Amino acid sequence: MHDHSDMPGHLARRFQQIAVAVFHAEATAAGFDLTPVQYVALAVLRHHPGIDQATLAGLIAYDRTTIGGVIDRLVQKGLLARAASPRDRRAHMLHLTEAGLATLAGIQPAVETAQRHMVAGLEPAEVTELIRLFRKAIAAHEQGHALMKPAP
Repeated sequence: MHDHSDMPGHLARRFQQIAVAVFHAEATAAGFDLTPVQYVALAVLRHHPGIDQATLAGLIAYDRTTIGGVIDRLVQKGLLARAASPRDRRAHMLHLTEAGLATLAGIQPAVETAQRHMVAGLEPAEVTELIRLFRKAIAAHEQGHALMKPAP
């Protein structure tokens, strides 16, 4: 039996807890009320204006059924606008508002600080390697490989 402190799942959960706490602390200190998921949704929409919520959910790897709540909160905050899709009456195109664009610009320094704090204690090369390993593990799961291979 492995010590839980050496299990990848436990370590990933702990790192996620740290990442969220650090993000919230930096965002709040900068005067912003955004969650990490709300931030990434706005950041993706800046580069992909007019996509629908299902596409947004796919781009940020978020559950399609719960992305609606994230979008609702961003609309309530005045950061996001929805418009009916001319191609599909059931879909809504999503666009950042001027307030959404201003929020993204304003929060960016806090987000960058949070990213540095999340990897405190690591050398730059180690941060690069950590990101490479995260991407490799994620890609394996997205391609279904990790689920097919027996554990070592």
